[in-house]
Amino acid sequence: MDEILKQISVCVERGKINKLSPFPADMKGMDGADELAKQALDDSATPDTILNACTSGMQRIGEKFGCGEAFVPELLMSAKAMNAVMVHLKPFFQKGSVKSKGRFVIGTVAGDLHDIGKNLVSIVVEGNGWQVVDLGVDVKPAKFITAIQENTDCIVGLSALLTTTMVNMANTVKEIKAKYPRTKIIVGGAPLTAEAAKGMGADGYAPDPQNAVVMLDSFIG
Repeated sequence: MDEILKQISVCVERGKINKLSPFPADMKGMDGADELAKQALDDSATPDTILNACTSGMQRIGEKFGCGEAFVPELLMSAKAMNAVMVHLKPFFQKGSVKSKGRFVIGTVAGDLHDIGKNLVSIVVEGNGWQVVDLGVDVKPAKFITAIQENTDCIVGLSALLTTTMVNMANTVKEIKAKYPRTKIIVGGAPLTAEAAKGMGADGYAPDPQNAVVMLDSFIG
């Protein structure tokens, strides 16, 4: 069983979706995350142990991405492999037999239509055991506040790529904190720094997806 779980972890890290997937080239013709997840469940592996195997794989690719050793295509393939496993695990989530770490509400702030960074963070965060509520782009403060009302005890992530939308991000932090002062807020995006995040009143700054995961886990640790 340990060997199958290890193989699942490697498939998620490498982006090996299923046996028919030609990527990566050195794993062509081998069982992928899809087949291995089914096999593990058939062999009585618990959903939690399979999810943990996926999480370790996502952590490794996330760390490589943060260090510049992996790139967007590799991260997206890892996400597809993770999703192949989640097809098998979702029924257990719905039954409540697998618990998520918590809910993470994320969106690109008002006035900004960029979503690549937000999407990458969502992929890695979900792969690390969080339930992600993605509000999309050009999200006004009121929409974040509504999402917080609907997702009790969630943590919020604000993303922006444009320097011109930093004011909107700061205003969003201010409005959320005014209504929900205990809600944790993580901000990220190319124009940001840790100092700027602190100045806005955010609870943390994540320069890349893996740091977002580390920060999220620290809030519940």
